[in-house]
Amino acid sequence: MRELHGIAASPGTACAPVFIFRDDFSWSIPSYPIAESDVDAEYARYQEAVARAKEEVTALRDKALQDAGEEQAAIFDAHLLMLDDPEVNENIKSELSSTLMNVESVVFSIERKTVESLASAQDPYIQERVSDVHDVTRRIMGHLLNRERKTLSDITSDVIVVARNLLPSDMVGMSRDRIKGIATEAGGRTSHAAILARAFGIPAVLGIGHFIGDLQTDSVAIVDGDRGVLILDPDEKALKQEKAARMLRQEKQKAFEAIRGMEASTKDGVRIQIMANIEVPEEVEAVLQYNADGIGLFRSEFLFLGGHVPGEEEQFRAYKQVVESMKGKPVTIRTLDIGGDKVLPELGAQDEKNPLLGWRAIRFCLSDTEIFKTQLRAILRASVFGDVRIMFPMISTVEELVKARGIMEEAQWECRGLGCEVKPDIKAGIMVEVPSAALCSDVLSRSADFFSIGTNDLTQYTMAVDRGNEKVAYLHDPFNPAVLRLIKMTIDNAAKANIEVGLCGEMAADPASAILLVGLGLRELSVSAVSIPAVKSVLLSTTIEEAQGVAQAVMKMTSSTQVRAYIANRFQL
Repeated sequence: MRELHGIAASPGTACAPVFIFRDDFSWSIPSYPIAESDVDAEYARYQEAVARAKEEVTALRDKALQDAGEEQAAIFDAHLLMLDDPEVNENIKSELSSTLMNVESVVFSIERKTVESLASAQDPYIQERVSDVHDVTRRIMGHLLNRERKTLSDITSDVIVVARNLLPSDMVGMSRDRIKGIATEAGGRTSHAAILARAFGIPAVLGIGHFIGDLQTDSVAIVDGDRGVLILDPDEKALKQEKAARMLRQEKQKAFEAIRGMEASTKDGVRIQIMANIEVPEEVEAVLQYNADGIGLFRSEFLFLGGHVPGEEEQFRAYKQVVESMKGKPVTIRTLDIGGDKVLPELGAQDEKNPLLGWRAIRFCLSDTEIFKTQLRAILRASVFGDVRIMFPMISTVEELVKARGIMEEAQWECRGLGCEVKPDIKAGIMVEVPSAALCSDVLSRSADFFSIGTNDLTQYTMAVDRGNEKVAYLHDPFNPAVLRLIKMTIDNAAKANIEVGLCGEMAADPASAILLVGLGLRELSVSAVSIPAVKSVLLSTTIEEAQGVAQAVMKMTSSTQVRAYIANRFQL
């Protein structure tokens, strides 16, 4: 038995025989010189292949819309835009003329340059767009070479699909009633394969690294999408554990379904808002499925991670799509948070010696006000379609907040000057994710309409720990008394100022943590959509008095070890 660890991309567990999907497109690409007089004919072949590819992608879009929803169908809208891109078409024609090589060779060469550019980016979101380029290019190449693509639609028995990577068209066309789980060497949580796996309810572990080479086709595997583990050739104990986990999940799902329509509250009726965190618009469907009270954190930088700087219209359309989908429920859009571990050279953000302490988030936006105002205008215009709130990331001083609000006011005047309607009373708040913001939260509350505590970064900066460094990762613990005191201070100061305060870090997704946080005074938690049922369930079974008792006991403790042991024993979670 072997355990391989990857990224927990889609929750759930499954056990079945392995099916190795080797659609690696290892075709022999012909390469030969052409005469100058053949350029037009070669380009015509390319156009014909593109036309046929567009027909196929349109059909896939329609199938995705029917089977998964508008957000998943939008993946193929992006593919259609790529097929219609005039710049790409012009590049093909130019390369044909300058190289005088056949069109297959030219298409392959341009794809390779594009993939190299995307793959060299530091941000995972950009890297994962490689699959879109592969998908579109291989579809064109298949028509140029008259080759039929392999698909997952003909599988007739239950299997765990393992592959180097899965393209969006592979996912939409596959036999979903037979594919019980997915494991891939590449990919991450924001890849289209992950998004579609979550939409289809298929457990998935992605980004495992190289493992397929020595895998036998008759192997049995367990996919644990909750822990991010692939178990190959499981022993009897592992098989029993998977079966028990699957049955427990089914029982929980039935229980969760019973409370799906209920408002989240404590056992004695204290209302708790459970919001959802999203990274891309495609996740809205899950937010609605789990009946979230709104979106507490929309990480807007997804639009900026495609290798270009989006214009106001492109941003406006994306924000509007999310806001309209939420049908009046609040949507909190965090302004651009780049820098740190999200370096975008096209925005001028470069590598730094201490990037997490450097030119990032609000610091970048305040230094490039045109990019900042463009985004603010797009958000403000989308605000008339629902309940939109703006949140500024990594605020560390009052001066930063005052300046950010001033630029927001300028953006409002510019919108009105262009005849665009905007909401006059849109709320603007801040992420509390550095110690200085928590320590000065009483002062910041005078200029902020709300607080949202980001425990991932607050813990990192409070404990002076790089959470990506395995040697010191043990210090990154939100249950550390220093972190808990900053959280409590922020909650108390927000209450004194009579402004809303929520928490959107991973800490809120843990049911035991949720009890503690409510006991500390929080009335809004923002978590990943799939975490909502478990958090709601535990709150419905806990009184506010019990939660406050937990908080009072915990705040007297001197170590995170004590806190964790106490909560685990107190609630047996």
